[in-house]
Amino acid sequence: MNRLIVGLLLLFAAGTVLAQDVTEPKSGAKFAAKDGETSLLGVSLRTKTIAKVKVYAIGLYVADSAISGPLKNKAGTPELYKELQNGDFQKAIVMKFVRDVSTSQIRDAFHDSLKGAGDKADAWINYFNDIRSGQECVISWVPGTGLATKVAGVDKPAINDNAFASAVFGIWLGDKPIQENIKKDLASRSGLLFK
Repeated sequence: MNRLIVGLLLLFAAGTVLAQDVTEPKSGAKFAAKDGETSLLGVSLRTKTIAKVKVYAIGLYVADSAISGPLKNKAGTPELYKELQNGDFQKAIVMKFVRDVSTSQIRDAFHDSLKGAGDKADAWINYFNDIRSGQECVISWVPGTGLATKVAGVDKPAINDNAFASAVFGIWLGDKPIQENIKKDLASRSGLLFK
């Protein structure tokens, strides 16, 4: 009986940890551990210049079905990042801006990261205008719908092209990410979630 009680308490404690908000430590930005049928896989901070100016906190949400399916047993492997970038399951990048960013700054950054991605990249980059501190951008892959983008609360037309979506997620998760520590940090909770 004591073992059952201890087991239930441990299960409850693990569930509580998984349900709490996760704070990106350098910015203080909070991310919900769960969003519908997705779970937060990790958080990080985008910095710019040698002075490490904070630009945005970033979180990666992944479908719970992918965590128990194609991502299972891949924690810490290169295959995990390939699957996160290219997988056809619901996933979302949430960017919480901690400073004002001009239209040219954000478009130039995305343009540099999406060189060679074609006309769809140009159209998608034009979704972004001035972003103020405290605003969010959410970039989601939704199977059957495509790449959904919400900029400062405004939904933009979805682009239903898996290859282009892979290029966008590759900005943070690809072989040459915009910032190496972001790639690693965005999977930092995989050991906890993949059990």
